[in-house]
Amino acid sequence: MFKKYFSIIIVALVLVLSSCSKDSNPTNTPTETTYTGASVALGNGTATCWVKMNTSGVPVQLGLSLSEGALVSLPDTMASYIVPLPSKALVTGFNHISLDWNPMGHEPSAIYGLPHFDFHFYLISQEERMMITAMGSDTNNLYQNPGAGYLAAGYMLMPGTGVPMMGAHALDVTSPELNGAKFTETLIYGYYKGSMVFVEPMITLEYLNSKPTLMKMVKMPAKFAKTGYYPSYVNVNFNSTNKNNMIILDSLQMKM
Repeated sequence: MFKKYFSIIIVALVLVLSSCSKDSNPTNTPTETTYTGASVALGNGTATCWVKMNTSGVPVQLGLSLSEGALVSLPDTMASYIVPLPSKALVTGFNHISLDWNPMGHEPSAIYGLPHFDFHFYLISQEERMMITAMGSDTNNLYQNPGAGYLAAGYMLMPGTGVPMMGAHALDVTSPELNGAKFTETLIYGYYKGSMVFVEPMITLEYLNSKPTLMKMVKMPAKFAKTGYYPSYVNVNFNSTNKNNMIILDSLQMKM
């Protein structure tokens, strides 16, 4: 399903503009503090990960901000950008973000052939990702049954979706684009050895340019192999003040 596409993006374009040795606190309120990580060049702008925490130090949002200009002058070919998390965000259980740009979409082209981003929020390290070969006996690891309760209602681990350095993709079979509607955005889960390894909002360039105000409830599994803070909602919006596009894993809940 995705093999031809993803074999090209194994060589990633990684451009980190600033050190992430110390987190910054750009937004503080009496009840919440936002910590930001290093910014990475994207288009004519940047991509930056941040986490918002309450006064008890509990994360409530994990987000990615695309600055003004980030959606302009994007590469004509597929590219992948590693966006580091601020150190404060590691308590969520997430490790890093791989922002994958697909100017011609990817397979199946009849559904996902539009220019779009795959925002992979990884629950494993980059070193662990390198161990996923998706070849030979490793294919058994890709499609290992997660077990009862570890897949969200309506989701299926799709054959043929295993990708090196990623895992296999579980899709929501009730998603509009899989039932005749035009693809705008969707949420995918990634699995390897039966455990969830990424949460992936997949969003078209056209939809991001429409300045959306999406707050979408997430279908969550009943069980999680890894303890962490998982999103109850995916929030995609345009901030008219700073001109940023925001992709947010929102209303995080501790699961174990």
